[in-house]
Amino acid sequence: MSGDGKKFSFSDFFSEGQYQTQPEMLAVKQENKKLSIGIPKEVFKDENRIALVPNSIRTLIGYGHHVIVESEAGLRSNYTDHNYSEAGAEVTHSKKKVFKSDVIVKVYPPTLEEIELLHSDQLLISPILLPRVTEEYLRALKKKRVIAIAMEYLREEKGQFPIVRIMSEIAGMASIFTAAELLSYNNSGRGVLLGGVSGVPPAKVVILGAGVVGEFATKTALGLGASVRIFDNDISKLMRIQNLIGRHLHTSTFNPVYLGYQLISADVVIGAVHSKTGRSPIIVTEEMVAKMKPGSVIIDVSIDQGGCIETSEVTTHDKPVVVKHDVLHYGVPNIASKVSRTSSVAISNIITPLLIKAGNFGSVESLLYEGKGVRNGVYIYKGALTNKYLSKRFELNYQDINLLIASKF
Repeated sequence: MSGDGKKFSFSDFFSEGQYQTQPEMLAVKQENKKLSIGIPKEVFKDENRIALVPNSIRTLIGYGHHVIVESEAGLRSNYTDHNYSEAGAEVTHSKKKVFKSDVIVKVYPPTLEEIELLHSDQLLISPILLPRVTEEYLRALKKKRVIAIAMEYLREEKGQFPIVRIMSEIAGMASIFTAAELLSYNNSGRGVLLGGVSGVPPAKVVILGAGVVGEFATKTALGLGASVRIFDNDISKLMRIQNLIGRHLHTSTFNPVYLGYQLISADVVIGAVHSKTGRSPIIVTEEMVAKMKPGSVIIDVSIDQGGCIETSEVTTHDKPVVVKHDVLHYGVPNIASKVSRTSSVAISNIITPLLIKAGNFGSVESLLYEGKGVRNGVYIYKGALTNKYLSKRFELNYQDINLLIASKF
């Protein structure tokens, strides 16, 4: 029955309008672009990962792209030059040749010397590491007029940050294993076994943040037998983590009085607060840290965004710990680099489809125009700074990436 009371049959319904004049639709074919993709060897001695692994190279070669890998770029992830050449990549000893590519993919921000090798309209995909960003660094990138995308700010349609998520899973597990090592007497820790034994209580772990890092840190700590406290201001996240764990957990919002009380008796504190735009907020003050037990351990996984604990500072894998107020502080930004091969495969799984899309869209601009999540990662666009946080921090002019992209079409 139709809205005006007339009856119609299913055959009439499906054939209705079939013989009316239809507008002619012309198919517009998007021409694929074959990209040259460069993977330089990381010069930062603390970085062991590589952005694209041989299996991903095979996929990119299959789509017609050309991949140039600097010799020994994958050694610290246990990938040899032979592995890359067998996958179809061109292996070269010339860093300059690698940097002539259309796209440069790195797992550590380029140095000022590497920025000098970049050229106009080139696409740079790498992390940004806020604590290490300087005004000189940003001005150098602006001068080169490249398109710089921060891996950690790439966003999926559902709002998740895929690189952050997968690295967070690894970091969450690795942070607990690292804390367990640092608690031992040999590392100036309290000499405490994380899980305890019969008749001896387990170590107390306080986790700040109930996101992905917090989730995997909780699972690992509970699996090792530790006593866990989880803090987050998002009640839905606390409910979610309880449902995922499948048991009642000791949770709370960031109440400074109660948090301070828990920190006094904590053996381990895991900082796992992520910011979607800029610096992580400070959750634990220096005064709180000063009241913690001597030999206790702080692992600030948020250090790549400035850290959520006031006394945290950036450290390296060679010298991962600094001691403040008799508390061990671990602030290695790329904690996932401890398990470099696993981390490299995880990053490669996310970057490879992005590069394939860039080729299918015909240009980087088209990819940015169509992909809101990719635009979210752009912080430099052909001489313009497009990240609000960085513009405020260094008092540099800000331009909206959406307006810049729209003006190109």
